[in-house]
Amino acid sequence: MAEPMRIRATMTGDVADVKVLMNHTMETGLRKDSKTGQLIPAHYITDVTASVNGTKVLDAGMSGGISKNPYLGFKVKGPKAGDKVVVNWSDNKGDKNTAEATIG
Repeated sequence: MAEPMRIRATMTGDVADVKVLMNHTMETGLRKDSKTGQLIPAHYITDVTASVNGTKVLDAGMSGGISKNPYLGFKVKGPKAGDKVVVNWSDNKGDKNTAEATIG
């Protein structure tokens, strides 16, 4: 089971500023275990989506070249304070995570 994400969404004028911290190991599959010398299997986020009140506003692909616990920030024009932001990710091993926040 994936650890929870942290989301913060704030309004500035008519633009929502969304910041997401995704807890994930993000292993490339190229790093070796220091004790055994064996390659650590690849395990990384592949897809991220975000929606505001059910309307998709972000659809992104990721790969193994992104650091552990990736941070994603984006802006969306048009939502209002009180609207709901939902962020989902899935990884190359089939694990998934979803979190939501209310725009403040």
